Amino acid sequence: MSEDTARPERFEETLYPGWRQVFAVDRIVHRERTEHQDLVIFESPVFGRVLALDGIVQITEGDEYMYQEMMVHVPVIGHGDARRVCIVGGGDGGCLREALKHPQVEPTLVEIDAGVVEFSKRWLPSIGKAALEDPRSRLVIADGVDFMRTTDETFDVIIIDSTDPQGPGAVLFTQEFYAACHARLTERGVLVTQNGVPFTQGAEVTTSWHRLRGAGFADVAFYGVPVPSYVGGFMALGWASKDPATRDLSAETVTDRVAGLDLHTRYWTPEIQRACFALPQYIKDLMR
Repeated sequence: MSEDTARPERFEETLYPGWRQVFAVDRIVHRERTEHQDLVIFESPVFGRVLALDGIVQITEGDEYMYQEMMVHVPVIGHGDARRVCIVGGGDGGCLREALKHPQVEPTLVEIDAGVVEFSKRWLPSIGKAALEDPRSRLVIADGVDFMRTTDETFDVIIIDSTDPQGPGAVLFTQEFYAACHARLTERGVLVTQNGVPFTQGAEVTTSWHRLRGAGFADVAFYGVPVPSYVGGFMALGWASKDPATRDLSAETVTDRVAGLDLHTRYWTPEIQRACFALPQYIKDLMR
């Protein structure tokens, strides 16, 4: 289905059995059936452009900043002197965009599919097109698992901006992959991961909790961020660090670290840097 050929009134996502969310749709921007999945981009009066794969919302212009800011600024600022940052996945360029706000950072984006990058630049340019074309950005088209297993590079921060642990994305949630990331991190390095919505995907938190701890990290935790288009409450982001001090920061310390930076954040604040690790009991109960 090409641009403007259909104008349905709504898009219905059925990710969870017995629970659906419905988006009003102004127009279909683009639709195609690839070798592996059905892809659609539509415009919503609330969320702007929305990308859905096989009927599941992946990213929206309206709320992506909440996720991207927390995936990037929490580990980069927590580290305190992060320069080499590797983003695995994230072909939309959103995390890359946030990483480039730190002038000392040299970001590397590892994306398995070059088509995802070109698709995102064409159809979702507001999210990361400028970052994907920035001369500071280094783009590596490679499988993230193979890259971590074979590279001799080291990084201060590794960000796993993955899909859920189903199909091709499942390999990015294994203990073996986490251990490979651990080996590629510098002395005070930090790894963060996308870990689903605990209210509906609680097993992901429990599984990642054990696998990250088994991969040799000194400090393993989760932190939360609300992303309205990912229904079910807080999204959990995994945290694994070689140095527990990277997580235990006061708001004053964080404020000092970002003094002089122009981050232009809409969700992240120095107070949230620490507060996001304070989890509700139902999420803490999954860490067992």
